[in-house]
Amino acid sequence: MTSILVRKQMLHAEVGKQMITKLARIAEVAKTKPNERFTSLVHLLNKQGLKDCYLELPAGKAAGIDKQTKEKYGMNLEANLEDLVARMKRQAYKPQASRRTYIPKDEKSVRPLGIPAFEDKIVQKAMSRILNAIYEQKFKGFSYGFRPGRNQHQALQDLDKHIMHPACRYVVDADIKGFFNHVDHDWLMKFLEHDIADPNFLRLIRRFLKAGIMEDGKFEATREGTPQGGVISPILANVYLHYVLDLWFDVYVKRKACKGKAEITRFADDFVCCFERKDDADLFYAELQQRLKKFNLSVAEEKTKIIRFGRGAENGGDGKPGTFDFLGFRHYWGKGKNGKHRLKRKTSPKKFQMRMRDFTAWIRKNRHMPEPELVESIRRKLQGHYQYYGVSDNFDGINAYFREVLHLTRKWRNRRSQKKSFTIEKFNMFLARNPLPKPRIMVNLYASKRL
Repeated sequence: MTSILVRKQMLHAEVGKQMITKLARIAEVAKTKPNERFTSLVHLLNKQGLKDCYLELPAGKAAGIDKQTKEKYGMNLEANLEDLVARMKRQAYKPQASRRTYIPKDEKSVRPLGIPAFEDKIVQKAMSRILNAIYEQKFKGFSYGFRPGRNQHQALQDLDKHIMHPACRYVVDADIKGFFNHVDHDWLMKFLEHDIADPNFLRLIRRFLKAGIMEDGKFEATREGTPQGGVISPILANVYLHYVLDLWFDVYVKRKACKGKAEITRFADDFVCCFERKDDADLFYAELQQRLKKFNLSVAEEKTKIIRFGRGAENGGDGKPGTFDFLGFRHYWGKGKNGKHRLKRKTSPKKFQMRMRDFTAWIRKNRHMPEPELVESIRRKLQGHYQYYGVSDNFDGINAYFREVLHLTRKWRNRRSQKKSFTIEKFNMFLARNPLPKPRIMVNLYASKRL
């Protein structure tokens, strides 16, 4: 029995290596032959590839309309995957509608999410691996969102490099209005067809786009958009913006339209552009509106602005240089320790308020939790906050978060009973028993390494 199990494990490992090799070959072709169209992809959606994707998907995530979890699906995994592959081969597989749910976006609005059925998550994961193998070779270096080995801190470093260049004088802080809700399906399919010639693979993508949304038992057809929450949505969004924005900026704006230097940093649908000349910035913003309109998108005018920013900004204008928010940080032009002006960052006030509201709601709900569990949860929340917001120049921001967490912890632990006996002295004893991680800078944005 043991030898049979070992042979199965070895076979699984060998098949897994073969899949990795096939994806690597796709990536190599995409890199060396950029005009190549891939004609045979759907065969990679085989049982072993789908099983690998099942294993990679995290457990404990929200279920779709099928109410299926990873654990339940895995109880009969082999039979479920065999049935899935059989349906895909005879083109009988059809994705289910995504379950609509909402998460807070800010104090005034919410963000809609579409949670796919678990089986659809497996297929989307497998298709995403294939799409990433193709498009990672095509995407531009200034694109950072939802890409392997890239993150927000790298995008911030890239933006810092552009703004601190002597030629940067103006910043266009642009916002695409409801991007994920307005992706045009026909345009997206045209972009994909430019690189992929496998009709069965493309048919599956279109089926995902048209699967619809289920909310409160009511089905809603999806004529546009790609739901946030879908496993395949990030790569499809990047493909769309690669053709709509990135190539246009790199080929037309930067090299033909602008008289001076122009640069862009993009993370998903959030991007900032830097210009040497004011007339170039104005031209870009005007043409951006027309460019997005062509592809069923629009600029959120109330969130988009052109500001004087960069070297010498402290000497121009009628007051202080403007500020802009990007990836959860407020960017401003201020003095460094050497007395010279440079780009600095702090936690965006809006994001700070959201974080405090989230923690307040959590501690209020969990104030009766046993002390060891409560402390461990608070530690994880603090560490997570420091990992993201603990960047160069933002010590005051993470320290303010730490102080508020202490204040709210004492406040709500003190309300566990009417006696309110959790005094400052007892709280200090609580902290002595349960030391919490102190704020510290985790990411040095002025170097390509973590501290």
